[in-house]
Amino acid sequence: MRFCIISFLLLTFSVAAQKNNKYDTFFEKGNENRSATYNETIRYYTLLAHDFPSIQMQEMGLTDSGEPLHMVIFNPDKKFNFDAIQKKKAVLFINNGIHAGEPDGIDATMQLFRDLALGKVKAPKNTVIVTIPIYNIGGALNRNSTTRVNQEGPEEYGFRGNARNYDLNRDMIKSDTRNTKSFVAIFHKINPDVFIDNHVSNGSDYQYKLTYIMTQHNKLGTVLGDYLNTEMMPALVKDLQQKNIETTPYVNAFGQTPDHGFSQFSDNPRYTTGYTSLFNTIGFVVETHMLKKYVDRVKATYEYMLSTIEFTDTNYEKIKQLRLKNEEQYLPKKSYTIQWEVDSTKVTNFSFLGYEAIYKKSEVTTGNRLFYDRTKPYKKDIPNLKEYKSVKEIKIPEGYIIPKGYWNVIDLLKSNNCTYTQLKKDTVITVESYKIADYKTSNNAYEGHYPHRNTQITSKMEKVAFAKGDYVFSTQQKAVKYLLETLEPEGVDSFFNWNFFDPILQQKEGYSEYVFEDLAAQILKDNPSIKTELETKINTEPAFAKDSEAQLDWIYKHSIYYEKNHLQYPVYRKL
Repeated sequence: MRFCIISFLLLTFSVAAQKNNKYDTFFEKGNENRSATYNETIRYYTLLAHDFPSIQMQEMGLTDSGEPLHMVIFNPDKKFNFDAIQKKKAVLFINNGIHAGEPDGIDATMQLFRDLALGKVKAPKNTVIVTIPIYNIGGALNRNSTTRVNQEGPEEYGFRGNARNYDLNRDMIKSDTRNTKSFVAIFHKINPDVFIDNHVSNGSDYQYKLTYIMTQHNKLGTVLGDYLNTEMMPALVKDLQQKNIETTPYVNAFGQTPDHGFSQFSDNPRYTTGYTSLFNTIGFVVETHMLKKYVDRVKATYEYMLSTIEFTDTNYEKIKQLRLKNEEQYLPKKSYTIQWEVDSTKVTNFSFLGYEAIYKKSEVTTGNRLFYDRTKPYKKDIPNLKEYKSVKEIKIPEGYIIPKGYWNVIDLLKSNNCTYTQLKKDTVITVESYKIADYKTSNNAYEGHYPHRNTQITSKMEKVAFAKGDYVFSTQQKAVKYLLETLEPEGVDSFFNWNFFDPILQQKEGYSEYVFEDLAAQILKDNPSIKTELETKINTEPAFAKDSEAQLDWIYKHSIYYEKNHLQYPVYRKL
């Protein structure tokens, strides 16, 4: 009898152990230095979705790899309609593997969803969790052990570039990839209140296992930004400290070492958190430190996500209210900043945990090399610049009018839930019109483009004839910040600066000098004001006075024969 009881107990324990082992992740089954492949990851979430009604997995569009992008949802209420969810709960969105060689979040999020489903951690009552298991699928399929040369594990990982070698964390505005188009569809479907993008850092050496980037609070907007800066982020840091995880803002050092301080990273709209902030979503980038053990990095990522879930769940009503209130700052006729820079007059000192750094003779080159001495840790106050100031503002118009021929831009606006109307008939409308006065262009290719910068415009009010079917995008909508950042050409990540309007920079018609000479003489005779302006320019600009071709071209460009489309920005402001 005793033997039967022991046998029964052993069998019971064995079955229980097998049941628990069923949900061990590939990271846990390995030596804590292995990361799941793409196929292993999808199989794991398929298992969770099959066994737990609180988890659902959906395919949400294609990626450049040809594989579908998946969205996995955890909701203990077992309901997955986001129109209904947004009325009652917050949505926290986790993105993994945007750089597939940085897989910490991939493995940590599998554990998180498993633990939520099993009840190993307390499931949130007021928050639904959504994740993209692996965003850069093409990069994840390109596994290797060498390209992250400075990174301490795991044994294998993916590649930074996607299937077409795009860095997806530079693609949010230009949307050159299928990955981004599918991400955008997910983002607008779930309308997240909080967003986390999991990464691994490069750069300096220091004691922290985890650093973070929060959405730059000045850019986010005073209502939501102040809350993030003064309440949410300090609470997350404190909660992590209670878990014995010290953290610091992302080490964006002034020099090669962090000793002299660093500034807040400028997450422009090309980056995920810069993009999500355009729709009043609080965003974080988790940056575990490349030189720490993989097991420690995965654990730190897990705990950061858990702390953020707990804070969001406790404060979900306030976060949702502040998101709505934040939108009220961006109304027609109000000022909007389209160019920012670090405010060097506002310095905050904080205690930093680093290592002493020295320069010593290199063993491989003729120069000196930087060396961090881990036997000499330090804790000292260093300056941090986290405030940004406005350097270029515009007045928010009532709306923008875009000729229907610019379908490439219009399609992107539509995909980002920008609402619009179309003109019902040919119409002449008084609008503010921009001319491109100056710009600089990169000499090197950058993410499939040769972007412009330092763009300058001139503007005037004029009557413009628009055609039936042309598009009118009102600024009185949720996507107002997206409209302003993309359609104002002086914005750092505007569609103009990303080369969407480059055809207007090329002059399509010209003249033969020997023929135009006679016409130019007649133009000056018939237009005394043009002649006077030309003579003044000749008398005041020596280089111009010596350049007869430039003079003839100047006359041409001040005549009725010069094409109106050249340098004419084809998006018009309705005031």
